[in-house]
This record gives sequence, C-alpha cells and structure tokens, in this order.
Amino acid sequence: MLQYYRLLLLLWLPMMMNSCKARQLPSWTLVWSDEFDYKGLPDPEKWAYEIGHIRNFEKQYYTGPRLENAKVRKGKLFITGKKERFPNAEYEEGSTNWRKSKPFAEYTSSCITTDGINAWLYGRIEVRAKLPKGNGIWPAIWMLGDNFGDIGWPYSGEIDIMEHIGTDPLAVHGTVHYPVGEDEDYKSDGGEVTKKRLSKRFHTYAIEWTEERIDFYIDDIKYHSFDIDKAGEGPDNPFRKPHFLLINLAMGAKWPGPIDDQVLPQQFIIDYVRVYQKN
Repeated sequence: MLQYYRLLLLLWLPMMMNSCKARQLPSWTLVWSDEFDYKGLPDPEKWAYEIGHIRNFEKQYYTGPRLENAKVRKGKLFITGKKERFPNAEYEEGSTNWRKSKPFAEYTSSCITTDGINAWLYGRIEVRAKLPKGNGIWPAIWMLGDNFGDIGWPYSGEIDIMEHIGTDPLAVHGTVHYPVGEDEDYKSDGGEVTKKRLSKRFHTYAIEWTEERIDFYIDDIKYHSFDIDKAGEGPDNPFRKPHFLLINLAMGAKWPGPIDDQVLPQQFIIDYVRVYQKN
C-alpha cells in the first residue's frame, strides 16, 4: 500500500509543477504572464478595471479594485459575482440611460483588463480556469482591438477566447466579431465544443493567432479555426492590429437569461494567464 501511494505521489507532483510553471512551447516564447503568485488585488502593473454598468444590459455592476469581487489568494485569482446592493456612481435622477437610471445595482462583479497597459498582435493567449455555474452566469475571456476607445465596436474587432453561459453547462464558445461596411453591421464566426465538469475542474482555454488565422483550443484540442482574410485583406482588417485582454464574470442580459439568485455567489477562478509569441 505504501508503494502505491508513493507511485501516486510521483505521478501527481509533475502535474502540479506543470500547472504552476509556464510551459516551454516549441516555436513559441513566453512574453507576458500572470501566475497569481501573490496576495490581494490583481497586480496593478498588469491589470486595470472596467467600472460600472458597461454593456449588453447586463445586471452586474463592475466595482473596480475591490477584494470582494477580485482577489488573489493561494496562487489563483477569484472573480466573484454576488447579489448585493451597491451604489451606482453614474446615477442621474430622471435619466433613461440604463447605465445611469438606477441609484443602486443589485449585483456586483469584476472585469479586469490590460487596456492601456498591454496589447498584442498575434500570439498564443492561454488561460487556465475553472468556470462558475448557474442560470444567468456568463464568464468570458476575450480581446478587443487596442483602438477600441477611438473607433468603438465592431470596428475594433473582438476575439472571444472563451464564453460560457450557465443555462448550457457543457458548452464552451469561441468566436470572432468583425465589421461589415460602415453602419455598425458586423459578422460573427465561431465554434462550440462540449466539455464535462467545467465548474469542477480547471481547463485551459487558448487561441493561436497568426497572420493567416485564429485557432481556438480547449485543453490543447482545436475546435474552431477562423481565416483572417474573411474580415478583409487590407490594412483595415481588425485582426491585423493589436488587441488587449479582458476577463470578466457577467450576469444577466439576453443571452445568459435571468439570474438564479440561489446559486450566488459564484466564482470564476483563474490559475494563470500566459501570452506567447512566435520565435
């Protein structure tokens, strides 16, 4: 029996070391990472925050640097979605704008981003994470063009490395969105893969982005590929320009549907974020 447990230990230790140490990938060089090997708020030299009600008529209020919603401990980042009454800093009495019309939000969460800090053109972007669960839950790992603040969406392009909604507990989505014409029309091109125990186990979500295509992976299995020329062959193609990274836990809105308050709080747990580029 003792020899059996020693064998298990020998098999287990390398797996643990691989999850903690950035892998050396053939033909790729690690250029940026956060291993979350510290405590407290996410590293301010690597991450900024969205604050407020931001998009899609989602119910959560992104609270910024607040430990209750984004906290690093035990080598992981915990993004927590909660039901709680929280003051809306943008509230304007009498406003009909959904972002400003209510003095208090009923839900809080966090969206961390490298906007204004780091952006990348091409590479392998890899995140190991354990997903939250429940109706109304919408975690995402995604990218927007670095020129988003100047030209807006969809002209900046969008790369959704991972999206998941709680009403479809086995499905993972990888998608790109890009503009068509000049009237905010856009096209989407994506794939879907099913995977068990998304909320029970850590899985690795990644894209490999080159001048020719964007490939989508889960646990190093490719499930979708997008030909970049579909978004245009000239220099205005958004996928030939740098993009920044966002990681968030949204709740509510049309796609995930109504929030089941009974499942809250929920945590989106990030083990690491790594960016590689070709040698």
